[in-house]
Amino acid sequence: MLRKFGLGLLVLGLIFLWLTRPQTFDAKALSYSDPDPINGELMFHAGSCAACHAADLRGGLELHTDFGIFRVPNISPDDATGIGDWTDADFINAMLGGVSPDRKHYYPSFPYTSYARMKIQDVADLKAYIDTLPPVSHAVAGHELQFPWNVRRGIGLWKLRYLNPNPQIELPADADPLLLRGRYLAEGPGHCTECHTERDAFGGTIPQRWLAGAPNPDGEGRVPNITPDSTGLGDWSSKDIAYYLETGMDPDFDTVGGSMVKVQENLARLPAQDRQAIVAYLKAIPAKE
Repeated sequence: MLRKFGLGLLVLGLIFLWLTRPQTFDAKALSYSDPDPINGELMFHAGSCAACHAADLRGGLELHTDFGIFRVPNISPDDATGIGDWTDADFINAMLGGVSPDRKHYYPSFPYTSYARMKIQDVADLKAYIDTLPPVSHAVAGHELQFPWNVRRGIGLWKLRYLNPNPQIELPADADPLLLRGRYLAEGPGHCTECHTERDAFGGTIPQRWLAGAPNPDGEGRVPNITPDSTGLGDWSSKDIAYYLETGMDPDFDTVGGSMVKVQENLARLPAQDRQAIVAYLKAIPAKE
C-alpha cells in the first residue's frame, strides 16, 4: 500500500513539474528585423516603463498586495544589477512569456499577461531603446511573499489559466486600422487592464469586468471605470478623452491624479494618432457598470 502511495505521489510530482515548466521561445526561431530604437522609444512611452521602474529605470518601487510585497526590478542596461547582459531572446522571453534568463517564472506583478499580446519586433525594438540609456548600478531586494505564493514554480499553473496572447476584445480583421492599433496599444504595451480591471482570488483579471474599474493597487480608493458606460467614460466625447491623454485635464477641468499622472505624461509623448487610436478603442469596447 505504501509503495503504491509513494508511486502515486511520484507520478503527481512529475505531472506537476511538466505542467509548470517554464516555456521559452527558441532563439533561433525568433524572426524579426534589425531592432529600431526609435520605435522602441515609442513602445517605452506606450508602456509607461518609467512609471514603475523609475525615471532612470533603477527599480525599487514596492507593491504591497494581499499576496505579499513585490519589488520592481532594475531594468537599466547595467550588467550586474540590471538587464545589460541580457540577449534579445532573454528579453523577449521575459516580456512575452514571463520567464527569466535562468528559466524561472516571473510573478505577474510584471504585467507580461498584457505584454504577451505584443509583436516580437516591437519587443526587440524596446530592448534596443533601453540599451541606449545610461546603466544604473542599483541592486533591488527580492519579493516577500506568503505561502503558497512564494512557491515560484506554481506560477506555471497560474499561467495555464491566465496567460493568453489573444486579444481580449474581438474585432474583424478588416476593422478600421485606427481601431486595431488602439486595441494593440491598450491591451498590449499600454497594459490598461492591469489596473482598470478587477481581479479574482488568484490575482487574475476578470474578463467580464474588462476595464470597468478596480480597487486601487496603491491601497486607497478605486481605479476608475474607463468603458463607455455612464459610470465610466460614457459622457466623455472622443475629444475629451484625447485631450485628457494629452494634457491630463478632464472635461470638468480637474487634473489627473495618483499613479495615473506618470502614465498620462508618457501617453502625452506618443504621436497624436496613437492617442486617437486608444480613444477609438475605449469608445468601441463593451460598456460595463
